[in-house]
Amino acid sequence: MNMNIILREMTIEDIDQVLEIENETFTTPWSKDSFISEVRDNILAIYIVAELEERVVGYGGFWRILDEAHITNIAVKKEHQGKGIGDFLLLGIINYCQKNNIPNITLEVRLSNITAQNLYRKHKFISHGIRPGYYADNGEDAMIMWRKMD
Repeated sequence: MNMNIILREMTIEDIDQVLEIENETFTTPWSKDSFISEVRDNILAIYIVAELEERVVGYGGFWRILDEAHITNIAVKKEHQGKGIGDFLLLGIINYCQKNNIPNITLEVRLSNITAQNLYRKHKFISHGIRPGYYADNGEDAMIMWRKMD
């Protein structure tokens, strides 16, 4: 990736741009209040944004629970998908976990989202089961994936 992407912590001021990405990416997007609560009030939550030319082009987040990071979401603005930004965000989360002694990372991903599954597998995530009917919008199953730090 030859773009000048900056990863940094998400702020309240980023939420309107994050919502644009959220709304174009997910069938059941989070609300503005949900993001405000995550960034301002949830002491377990850590969110980052990918910034290009002072615009948020992607974001990712997780909850730190004991020795685990539970990834809540990673999304990239549609016009910037396929350029390695999702990979960069995931690496940012992995690096944070390595630096902060969080040895286990987990997430759920739609069974139909092969692109995301391939990204996670590239970074040593392994399938550890299925959550039947996990997604409320259409009842789709989720694959549970884990990455154990080396």
